[in-house]
Amino acid sequence: MLIVGSAAALAGCVGMTRTAPVPGDTVADTQAKFGAPTAVYAAPSGQVMEYATGPMGQYTWMAKVGPDGRLVSFEQVLTGEKFATLKIGKARKEDVLRTIGRPAETSFLSLPQLEVWSYRYKEAGVWNSMMHVHFDRSGVLSMMQNGPDPMYEERRFFLD
Repeated sequence: MLIVGSAAALAGCVGMTRTAPVPGDTVADTQAKFGAPTAVYAAPSGQVMEYATGPMGQYTWMAKVGPDGRLVSFEQVLTGEKFATLKIGKARKEDVLRTIGRPAETSFLSLPQLEVWSYRYKEAGVWNSMMHVHFDRSGVLSMMQNGPDPMYEERRFFLD
């Protein structure tokens, strides 16, 4: 029985395998390889197609498309390196969406008046983490904080 369950689980993973698009592919090629995007954002020189696995997933791929309708780049963006490209005091919500896509969760901190977008990701490719991106009332990035993803924390550490 265990072998049958394992085989079924493995077959499910294989079914989810997709071929990554490559620079030069058309939008149609990209969608044929990776499916319909979860969102499309206008960019100064073309558009960005988002492929998010959230709200529980830890990966989001962004396909940057040039004005000629061809793929310029395709990358997994929920990484410490990509979060570091967001500039405190300069990035706006639209910039964050074009850079790392939609959040897994949103919340609002009433006392400091901050809107918080939270992203699940693998810190250094290993640790289950969440990056919390805070926006002031005018929609400008004011701070970022990361920490462990509570979804993966053991329940014994929480008070009931």
